[in-house]
Amino acid sequence: MRITLLGTGDATGTPVIGCNCPTCQDGHRGGRSQRTRSAILVESDKGAVLIDTGPDLRTQMLKNNIGRIDGVIWTHGHYDHFAGFAEFHRVQYNVDVYGLGETLDYIFEYLKFMHPKRHNIPLYKPFNLIGLEFTLFEVVHPPSKKPVGVIIRHAGKKVVITGDCQRNIPQESMQHIMNPDLLIADAIVPPTVGVKKHMNTDEAMDLARETGAKDVVFTHLSHFFKPHAEAVEVYPLAYDGMVFEL
Repeated sequence: MRITLLGTGDATGTPVIGCNCPTCQDGHRGGRSQRTRSAILVESDKGAVLIDTGPDLRTQMLKNNIGRIDGVIWTHGHYDHFAGFAEFHRVQYNVDVYGLGETLDYIFEYLKFMHPKRHNIPLYKPFNLIGLEFTLFEVVHPPSKKPVGVIIRHAGKKVVITGDCQRNIPQESMQHIMNPDLLIADAIVPPTVGVKKHMNTDEAMDLARETGAKDVVFTHLSHFFKPHAEAVEVYPLAYDGMVFEL
């Protein structure tokens, strides 16, 4: 199982339009502070699946030499997590897409011209794609309705992706996400910045400790961090193109 973090930025991405903070300047120079919007590539020897398809998907696929995919899993209906799916128009037809019914209802209103193949997936029920087992679990990310995280299992390894969420993950979900080999956690800001819809780094690290994660990396990152080379000395920050082999 190979996981590539195609996009590790928050809804605005970094650099932010019109911002000249040190982190955005580093992004303009092409440093690792340059972050595109949310997308994760999951690969096996049987294919490739995208978890979320942010607005920068075309650039991400070209940069990472991704020619086609075998499915898309959407975590929730926020623009920065699904809008890039339109980049498949006239490239790949009838893509299989997976998610909760409420999420697919919302996204299909925007992308119905694409005619993807819809698969409604219930919470906590495993399903198989490309030889891997996936499970959706409930998280809290107001005002989004029914946001989810994703668990991936293969050959005794377990990866947990929180998706966008607050720290107050439902207890039933907590029972499912314990003891991951890798936790990919939403941590949009350092604790010095106030946030309500997401976790900050302290909360994400607390989640890693409670779940007993063997390894953790923070994603969905804003420009409120110091430039990546400085911030990564303090926090386990992801960067675009980061790869994990499990």
